[in-house]
Amino acid sequence: MTGTVQEIAPRSGAGFTLSAGQTLTVIDPRGVQVADLLAYNAADVREVLSSGRTLDYAETIQLTTGHKLYSNRSNVLLEIVEDTVGRHDFLLTPCSYATFDHFYPDLPRHRGCFGNLAEALAPWGITEDMIPVAFNCFMNVPVDGPTGRLEVLPPVSKAGDRIVLRAAMDLVIGLTACSAPASNGGSFKPIHYRID
Repeated sequence: MTGTVQEIAPRSGAGFTLSAGQTLTVIDPRGVQVADLLAYNAADVREVLSSGRTLDYAETIQLTTGHKLYSNRSNVLLEIVEDTVGRHDFLLTPCSYATFDHFYPDLPRHRGCFGNLAEALAPWGITEDMIPVAFNCFMNVPVDGPTGRLEVLPPVSKAGDRIVLRAAMDLVIGLTACSAPASNGGSFKPIHYRID
């Protein structure tokens, strides 16, 4: 519903459409919570958000206000028009059963953002093999300069922080409240979003 704040419950996801020119505001209502974001061309879902194209054209991994998120066809899908955090990740893939097996073998398995995105996007004919690296809103993944080593730290987002993205074309959006313990400081909280 346009203008109404929607809630994504902890460790779940949502799928919805976003028309060209509309803005999507992703809100961390309690702080220290990641939201995985995917975008597809609504007219042809084979065109999808691309980490590689975006980072190539931005010439930075620190994406924030003014940066554009590109598709695998080098078209702009979204532009970041406001960002109160300034720290997001576009390197790591959505967490999954395999992620839990690898990093959290002592915890109960969870389908993670990958499974939640697959379920949320299925009504548009999007299958698991069509899910790429997501834009991980609020995720804090510093890169060590000398070694290139990645580390997953708790988000620096505080309650009420947000990122606002404007659609450059009609889109199908997948959005989650992330399920991986390390990504969220060890606890799981909801994510809010609003379409304007």
